[in-house]
Formats: sequence, C-alpha cells, structure tokens
Amino acid sequence: VQLQASGGGLVHTGGSLRLSCVASINMFRFKHWGWYRQAPGKQRELVATVTGTGGTNYADSAKGRFTISRDNAKNTVYLQMNSLKPEDTAVYYCNLVPSQVNYWAQGTQVTVSS
Repeated sequence: VQLQASGGGLVHTGGSLRLSCVASINMFRFKHWGWYRQAPGKQRELVATVTGTGGTNYADSAKGRFTISRDNAKNTVYLQMNSLKPEDTAVYYCNLVPSQVNYWAQGTQVTVSS
C-alpha cells in the first residue's frame, strides 16, 4: 500500500490550499479515509474524515473552513482548506480511519504565515 499526499505549501493567513492523497490500495471505494495533521511539538490529530458512502465529519478546528472529498475513480482523497490560520501549520497526512500504523507516509507540509 502506498499513500502519496501532495498540495501543501506556504500561504498567508486567509489563504487556501487543496491537498490530494492518491492511494494505491485495493477496494479504495469501500474504505473510510481521513486527513490528519501534526504540528511541531504536538500530537497527531484527525482533522476530517470521509466514509465509503461519502459521509463527512470534521474536527471543531476545521468546521466551516475545510472540506474533505473523494474521487473513487482516481483513488484520491482531497482536503480543501480555506481561511487558513497560522495554527493550521502542520504536516498533513492521509490514512484510513481508524489509522493503520503501516500506512503513514511522508505527508505534505502546510505553513500559514501571519
């Protein structure tokens, strides 16, 4: 299994980014996926989830600003992030929900400057 996250970068407060995660995994469409993030000195946290049927859920910090979606034809999960804040600065990862230890990949860095 390979998970490749991309789309991170440096933006100013209020900016937007769209993260993508391509998963080389069987039966992608039936699995629940999540975007996680880890800021320096903090524990990794779950930011958003999307179920196999498209249901979504968000951490309080992401509600109203982030949107998770999936394209089963492309084995890809997205995270649209708007109104970014400096506290969103972190490395963002995708993984199953619940997460699988062996599936943590490199992640993509998101840096929001004030």
